Amino acid sequence: MEVKSLPIIKSAIKRVTTNEKANARNSSKLSSMRTAVKKFENAKTTGAENVEELYKAAIKAVDQAKSKGLIKANKAARDKSRLSARFAK
Repeated sequence: MEVKSLPIIKSAIKRVTTNEKANARNSSKLSSMRTAVKKFENAKTTGAENVEELYKAAIKAVDQAKSKGLIKANKAARDKSRLSARFAK
């Protein structure tokens, strides 16, 4: 078990706090993107009525994750392509 030591310098302490906030925010956004994609996949598999709505939400979530720098452009394009192919079937 590693013991974290807090920095002594005031600006470094602020950076630690800021980084923790950003990490929490980024993790949350990434998680919500994955959830949106999974919801679409499940709806498509079960043949739900709101598939188009969930498809749009999943595409939007992927685009937002890309714009925030959480995923790279290639991954976003790949994910969107897979979603589109799945939606078309």
